[in-house]
Amino acid sequence: MSLTQTDLKGVVPLVSRGKVRDIYELDPETLLFVATDRISAYDVIMSNGIPSKGKILTKLSEFWFDFLPVPNHLIKGDLFEKYPQLAPFRSQLEGRALIVRKLKLIPLEVIVRGYITGSAWKEYKKLGTVHGIKVESGLVESQEFKEPIFTPSTKAEQGEHDENISPEQAAQIVGQELCGKLEKLAVELYVKAKEYAKTKGIIIADTKFEFGLDENDEIVLVDEVLTPDSSRFWSKENYKLGEGQDSYDKQFLRDWLTSNGLNGKDGVAMSDEVAKKSKEKYVEAYKQLTGNKWQE
Repeated sequence: MSLTQTDLKGVVPLVSRGKVRDIYELDPETLLFVATDRISAYDVIMSNGIPSKGKILTKLSEFWFDFLPVPNHLIKGDLFEKYPQLAPFRSQLEGRALIVRKLKLIPLEVIVRGYITGSAWKEYKKLGTVHGIKVESGLVESQEFKEPIFTPSTKAEQGEHDENISPEQAAQIVGQELCGKLEKLAVELYVKAKEYAKTKGIIIADTKFEFGLDENDEIVLVDEVLTPDSSRFWSKENYKLGEGQDSYDKQFLRDWLTSNGLNGKDGVAMSDEVAKKSKEKYVEAYKQLTGNKWQE
């Protein structure tokens, strides 16, 4: 069974439902992030979920929050000890809920690309650019850039589509100084994670970070981090230059949607086989990156 929506019966107020997470307010300074088993592709949420996906994302995010040398929004501690009123909802929350600081969200998807693939490859073939940035000529699909590049996008509301923008456009949204800080930090975090992942047999082709600002306007890492939902994970062993790659992330779902003419359509249900294989890929990525066994 998959959990595609939580219901805490008004015990704590619901703030919003995102593509994956249901967010509740625990108190004026604290939020509860609950990773459901919803999955989206091409900015559309599937009508069914992937069993345990939210738990896998939560555990993987916790691993990276500990690994990366940057302040994050996580508040550690036992949820049900801190908030005993949530004990009746243990079946919905256990293993998939994080207590986090409420911060001022920076309205950008902070994307770093280390390899050319996906929408970047499509734009490059057509225009020789990536997010409007002129990059080296002669690249082939899935080739690594000489240096990782910052390719932001807008942060869309649910039901809307994220829009690729240039760093100059991002600076117009959040200011040049903050944009520069985000770029530097995101590239540093990506490189650290990429080098680690390579030792575990995984190539992180690209990833999306999200950041907030605390009461001192310091940058804080928020949301999920370096999961198969927010990143492209490839098999290092099977990597072949000049073609699409064997992927651990939801590219498997995207390929199935595309081949069946369903990409971008609402109300689509994954087949049982697609849901099962997608879960297997998420579990495999978790096990390889963390070195831990997966337990339901």
